[in-house]
Amino acid sequence: MQFSPLQNWLPSQSVPLLIAGPCGAESPDQLRQTAQGLKALNSVALFRAGVWKPRTRPNAFEGRGEEALKWLKDIKEEFGFKITVEVANAQHTELALKHGIDVLWIGARTTVNPFSVQEIADVLKGVKIPVMVKNPIHADLQLWIGAIERVYNSGITELAAIHRGFHFYGKTKYRNKPLWQLPIELRTLLPDLPIICDPSHISGNRELIPHVAQKALDLGMDGLMIESHYNPSTALSDAEQQLTPDKLGELLNKLIIRKQASGLELNNDKMAGFRNMIDEIDDEILNALKKRVQVIEQLGTYKKEHNITIFQLERWQQILRTRGQWADKLGLSRQHVEKICQLLHEESIRIQNEKMNEG
Repeated sequence: MQFSPLQNWLPSQSVPLLIAGPCGAESPDQLRQTAQGLKALNSVALFRAGVWKPRTRPNAFEGRGEEALKWLKDIKEEFGFKITVEVANAQHTELALKHGIDVLWIGARTTVNPFSVQEIADVLKGVKIPVMVKNPIHADLQLWIGAIERVYNSGITELAAIHRGFHFYGKTKYRNKPLWQLPIELRTLLPDLPIICDPSHISGNRELIPHVAQKALDLGMDGLMIESHYNPSTALSDAEQQLTPDKLGELLNKLIIRKQASGLELNNDKMAGFRNMIDEIDDEILNALKKRVQVIEQLGTYKKEHNITIFQLERWQQILRTRGQWADKLGLSRQHVEKICQLLHEESIRIQNEKMNEG
């Protein structure tokens, strides 16, 4: 797939792209006051607002629908913003096109349903409009890619992905866990696809937005989508994760914009030296892994001969405890080391299982 660079569909804006606006379009006055504040920043490329709001429970604010599209048209004419809204089905898409919306985005709850994405893609056949696709609510990279492919197959090449985090059952400080490895893998598989980060939905809390936004830029993402409301305390949805335009301006002034390294910078003597050292260390690690596998094969054979179960809880608990302690002594991240131990343990079980069932 060949995607158009962001500069092609927003030629007047530099990268990183900034998308800002309220979670939901609530009233003409709310949109106007917010747009006025954002215009003063002179850095917002797209004005966003939810027109249709998919809510988990009924009786919550679900947006103003087509009426709000008319309000957004007025914002576009008065302030000169390009406008983007979320579409969840074919009808939404048709109405957005009818009212001259400049950029569409497909939300996380829609991305999970290939039937809905295909309906939207069918409406877009023969239409020239940029489309952004948010990740599905759960961590399924293939589902995310599938949604992008469906839109691309309709003839849309002005495409971008939006990383907004993933639903996570358990304790986490985020509303949606970032799982940064997934957008990194997406970039690896689709290197030409622009990726925009949505720190608002990852954070769920305005205090975390600066940290998430900076990390996204440090990882080389192409833009940010940040929710902004002129008075978040009165917002009808997601009040805790919206910034006033002034606070957004303060955040933008503090962000460090890092450059993509040029070929010369990547291949100079200093960089080459670091990379050679890493290559040598990786070679040592792989040789150590080979030795570990050989020992595990012998262990599996021994357990088979003596009719011993593969999984030994006490041993596994000992590994987690001691490796965590070793990590602490070496100044390494205990969490990272535990993840490595988990992967090694899964592979150990697989190898021993093969030995157990030979013949």
